[in-house]
Amino acid sequence: MATSIGVPAAPDTDISVTPDEAIALDRAHVFHSWSAQGALSPMHITGGSGSTVWDAQGKHYLDFSSQLVNVNIGHQHPAVLAGIHQQTDILTTIAPGYANLARSRAAKLITDRAPDGFSKVFFTNGGADANENAIRMAREFTGRPKVLSGYRSYHGNTGAAINATGDWRRLPNEYATGHVRFFTPYLLRTEFWATTEQEETQRALHHLERVIQSEGAASIAAILLETVPGTAGILTPPAGYLPGVREIADRYGIVLIFDEVMAGFGRTGNWFAFEEYGVVPDLITFAKGVNSGYIPAGGVIISDPIADFFSDRVFPGGLTYSGHPLAMAAIVATLETMAAEDIVENAASIGREILGPGLHRLAGKHPMIAQVRGLGVFWAAELTEPGTLTPTPPATMARIKNYCLDHGLIVFQADNRIHMVPPCVVTAHEVERALQILDAALSSVTASPLSSPEETS
Repeated sequence: MATSIGVPAAPDTDISVTPDEAIALDRAHVFHSWSAQGALSPMHITGGSGSTVWDAQGKHYLDFSSQLVNVNIGHQHPAVLAGIHQQTDILTTIAPGYANLARSRAAKLITDRAPDGFSKVFFTNGGADANENAIRMAREFTGRPKVLSGYRSYHGNTGAAINATGDWRRLPNEYATGHVRFFTPYLLRTEFWATTEQEETQRALHHLERVIQSEGAASIAAILLETVPGTAGILTPPAGYLPGVREIADRYGIVLIFDEVMAGFGRTGNWFAFEEYGVVPDLITFAKGVNSGYIPAGGVIISDPIADFFSDRVFPGGLTYSGHPLAMAAIVATLETMAAEDIVENAASIGREILGPGLHRLAGKHPMIAQVRGLGVFWAAELTEPGTLTPTPPATMARIKNYCLDHGLIVFQADNRIHMVPPCVVTAHEVERALQILDAALSSVTASPLSSPEETS
């Protein structure tokens, strides 16, 4: 079923390999992340365009997951493909110790979007090692060992980044030292017995300061926060919280790091999510949307005082593919095209006028939606047993996700939440179609609840 207008037909695949053979090849040789390998049956995507992807049978799907919330400019944007192709004819790879024009241009375009006082970028291969190196910079700059981060967070799967993470994925991977976690505001499931956003903010800030005092402020190098926690639930911070964190960090001489890996480069309808809150950190990490993952890239945008600190001190970090020319060419093409085509503005208006209001309408219709929250094209609907805070059970969430998939919509499901996170190029027509499918999916589980163990298996 085609769900987009003007999307090309599925391209020819390797006719010597059937779809079943392609899946069998994957299962025989590919070890998948965050999975028990024996139970997997991965979907086989063979092409994409804009907000749509299609499978080997030619069925089209609206991609409201943006894969892993990274394809901000949409699938197969011709300007980004052209930028990559052009760079392949010039130079495909170079060591990071050499100057390279693609890398320099990418760094300038990124710092042009950053606040005043940020002139340098350290490039990495993705978001996890961006956070890893931001932590390293903060520790070197302050001479302190500890890093504070939220329990409701995900910062990546390298040594320090996974230990900074708050969710379950940290637990089998705790081998780095110097990590302390705290609770960030989340009024729906408040840890602070708050009844208003103002109370939640005040008490969350008090809690953070008490953790700092209890750990010893002189031992803390950095506070690392996702500006808007993504995988944890698109937890838009209440008014006053991020400014309060900034004030506390300044008072105790702590480096403030904002993880913009998922929230940055258009996702919230801003170039950076922190613009929404009027707060500037000391280090900014990024990846994903900077070039929509066409070629892996990430990095740290460094405030001038921290960059200057390393003018006569060796920075003890580096990667073979830091600033890889093909990835840099993809960044240049992405950022230039997003500006020329008003793609960030499109994300803002879609969220403000269509996606956000549409999800709130669904919340008014379906009692199982306990809360809707988000910005731009970064939204979550949290589902519970109606009238309670008991999360909707996994079997019901799976039915909702599968109904959407059967009807041509890919959503990002995390625990008891449906995240609606389409590319920033999504159209009003596509959003309306996606909302119709989600509406029908929610109606289907309400009309036909699970009633037997056989149905839940």
